[in-house]
Amino acid sequence: MSVLDVAAAQLAPVWDELVSGLNVGMLLTDDRGQVLATNDVAAGLMQLDKADMLTGTRPHDWEVRDDTGSPMPDWADLAGQVLRAGCPLSIPLVIISGHTQSRIWADYHAVTVGGRRRVLVLLQSVHTDVSHSSGLLDPLTGLPGRVLLLDRLEQSLVRSRSRGTLSTLVLIDVQQLADFNAAHGFERGDEMLSTLAGRLREGLKDEHTVARYGGDEFAVVAEHPSGTGERIAAQAREVAGWPMRVGRKRVRPGLRVSWVTTDGHASVHSVLARAEHQLTSKVNTP
Repeated sequence: MSVLDVAAAQLAPVWDELVSGLNVGMLLTDDRGQVLATNDVAAGLMQLDKADMLTGTRPHDWEVRDDTGSPMPDWADLAGQVLRAGCPLSIPLVIISGHTQSRIWADYHAVTVGGRRRVLVLLQSVHTDVSHSSGLLDPLTGLPGRVLLLDRLEQSLVRSRSRGTLSTLVLIDVQQLADFNAAHGFERGDEMLSTLAGRLREGLKDEHTVARYGGDEFAVVAEHPSGTGERIAAQAREVAGWPMRVGRKRVRPGLRVSWVTTDGHASVHSVLARAEHQLTSKVNTP
């Protein structure tokens, strides 16, 4: 988690010094999504005046939607989710201003400013298809990272709504990875994660998306005609749970698995939040 230890009274000059000359849009919001500070690049990407961003004023012909054209969740909900989870969140945004549209990526990060919990949002323009954008693959495993996972999950939800199918998100948590790294070294931990990634990619159907969701978590997105997703989750657990040799040791990774199945009418963020809750509360773990 990023931490900025500055006094609230010094925020404006420190902020200006930090963001001046950057070619990335930056916003600082409170836990309710209210913009506290921003830069000119962010205002340009959002197609708003900088003053309007700070006051919350929006032109009548301006709106922000998700990548499918659906209304975005409330910014307060997004800020709250990031602060509760304590990990970054990346989502695609479509900015509509009059008859023009632009697509940007928004990366949300939990930070601390003057002892208070805040959300730092980085905005970048997207000029190419998501699959060709830079930085979307996890460098260790070669799997799609969190940003690309969100896009794949969104597209699966859209197809489910239009085709009458179901979408399942499976989260796979590698238990006690920190203890394993402490005992055997980070190199061995990375070796285990790479092996797990390969097993999931090879052991599941080609049309399923396998991604690295976090440092010790993988995710699977699958579209299917019926069922609860339990079969997919059980298969993911089976192929990832086989014993493996890491260095000179034979280990069996400890895994916790949860899944959420929807007809596509739930938002990406609600599906993720429910799967994360079930993972930590041991609900529907096969």
